[in-house]
Amino acid sequence: MKRMIWMAVVIAAAACGSGSGGPAAGAKLRFAVMPKSLDIPVFNYAKIGAEREAAARGNIDVIWRAPENADQLRQKEILESFITQRVDGIAISCLNGDFLTDTINRATDAGIPVVTWDADAPKSKRVAFYGVDDLAAGRILGEQTVTLLGGKGRVAIITSMGAVNLERRLQGVREVLAAHPAVTIAEVYDIKEDPVRCGEIIAAGTNRYPDLGAWISVGGWPVFTRNALAAVPPGTKVISFDTIPPAPDLLKAGKVQVLLGQKYFGWGSESVRLLADIKAGKMPPSPIIDSGVDVVTPVNVDEYILNWKKLEAGK
Repeated sequence: MKRMIWMAVVIAAAACGSGSGGPAAGAKLRFAVMPKSLDIPVFNYAKIGAEREAAARGNIDVIWRAPENADQLRQKEILESFITQRVDGIAISCLNGDFLTDTINRATDAGIPVVTWDADAPKSKRVAFYGVDDLAAGRILGEQTVTLLGGKGRVAIITSMGAVNLERRLQGVREVLAAHPAVTIAEVYDIKEDPVRCGEIIAAGTNRYPDLGAWISVGGWPVFTRNALAAVPPGTKVISFDTIPPAPDLLKAGKVQVLLGQKYFGWGSESVRLLADIKAGKMPPSPIIDSGVDVVTPVNVDEYILNWKKLEAGK
């Protein structure tokens, strides 16, 4: 009840503007949209989605800013700068939700509504989160792996420690595998949100565990480039998050067996929509907005590619 009252107060404050720093009548709203970092390619589509939604509304400017690479201290500094600038709203994908909680709370206490997308800060005062149900998605990764391995084999897992969304996916994978004792985990690798290191980690893991039945990745690092999976021998399965190019081509070539896709354009467009509604005094339907997940396999990859091209074209 206290949280509901607090959210109503935040939304009422947001609807009235943020004090003397609020926009003048007829002025454009300034929304800061922050990915985890600029070097992770999935976020390029969130930028497109945010800018499309802002352009369609006509009264919003999107400020797109983030660290060049995954640096949680730098992300916090940029977030603090937006509070100082008194932007009209903030939408952020958190490298480390707990680390950013106090800063997010300072923003909301200053009358700046904050929503999170992709990676949440659930202990903060953010008004809403838009993204995947990460625990359920992790379970899908685990279930797909068990099926592909016929219920037995050794796997290695790739993650990045700290982000709430990735921790929840890893938890989901572990839950499913724990119910299948013949599927064992050789090692869990922390990639530190660095796609460049992915090929090195996979090569080293393949060397160390030549009997691996599968690689499971709770993020898209193995499929962000065409060569990260070069060291994976024939017969070893790859089950990975993310479906942006070149991932579908890697699946069609047999380098990957299952991909889990997110609503990449929606990260931006829905965040802008949420902030615009909040500024207009409209409460989000729920503090957690599940975007859903796409499970892409050789059976439906061609259809997925067609739909992706439509999204790229803005249809």
